[in-house]
Amino acid sequence: MIDYVKNIKTSGLSIYNPIKPNDIYLYIPTYDLEIILSRYLVGLSFSGLPLRTRSKAVKSEICKALGYPVPPSFKKTQPRFVGQNFDVYTQKSLNVQIWNEEIVANRRYVFLQANQEDVITAVRVISGEELVQYDRTGTLTQKFQARMQEYNRSFCSQCDTSNIEKWIIDNGSVLLEVNPNEFPKSNQLLRITEIYKRLLPMVGQTVDYRGVVQERNRGAELHAMICTNLGYSIFKDDGKYPDIANQLLEIKLQTSPTIDLGLHSPEDGQMIVTIGNTSFYSQDIRYAIFDGQVQGNRVLLRNLYLVTGADFSRYFPLFQGRGTNSKIQIPLPVNFFD
Repeated sequence: MIDYVKNIKTSGLSIYNPIKPNDIYLYIPTYDLEIILSRYLVGLSFSGLPLRTRSKAVKSEICKALGYPVPPSFKKTQPRFVGQNFDVYTQKSLNVQIWNEEIVANRRYVFLQANQEDVITAVRVISGEELVQYDRTGTLTQKFQARMQEYNRSFCSQCDTSNIEKWIIDNGSVLLEVNPNEFPKSNQLLRITEIYKRLLPMVGQTVDYRGVVQERNRGAELHAMICTNLGYSIFKDDGKYPDIANQLLEIKLQTSPTIDLGLHSPEDGQMIVTIGNTSFYSQDIRYAIFDGQVQGNRVLLRNLYLVTGADFSRYFPLFQGRGTNSKIQIPLPVNFFD
């Protein structure tokens, strides 16, 4: 088992020195980060401290827990703990307030539960991608957008990014017993051209329209069809990005001129996942965009556009700019810290 705290202590790094997620000796995985912080922080009391002093004391204790030196003062960086890519929030209630910045999908968010005596009683660490799902107002679910273009035929990117091409070791993968929500092993990941071959027969088929407000249900039906065509025996949709994690595949069914991309831009350069010694980034994700035409109570799948994140904006221009919020409020579920 890797002793992350010891490695950080001997490294001489500060919390402001970036660490790549594929540095398996210094970058603490989310699960381990939650365990380390829980063991150190639960039971600590910050009673009687003014709010600003308490904030500094909490960050200082986190530094000690992880093996970092405590800085004389804490910089206003985004995120506050640059090296491990996380922000921290101490919560007496389940109402999270984030000021003057947006939720970042691949950032970690450390939540400390404090009781009325300011004693830490629980720790939970999640990604921004998971945090945004707790928003019920709809204000955070559509950040990046692109313009849908219609083409007179289906098409596919000529090849995957070099990052994926170097990682795939087989293209005849049998996915019958594979969970589509699990990130792939190198012998499970299909090349983009093979995905295209398997999904192209869906063109000309229809899905239930279910009304203009039933986009999520339409997407679920399409998602299930795609899983079947790719060769999975089960359909699972956990609502996370990308839709089919096992193929690093995001799915869009377009009956409108705007493609909603949520928190992820195909060209923002964000790290999406690290598998073994390989990190995959936004440009590596494959986008399956079905051009849909409403016909009564059905949607006809007219064309399939399958492109890499690196190719995305060549075919579907991204809108410039994003809306910002001075304060974001998100209610956490009642069992969040259980």
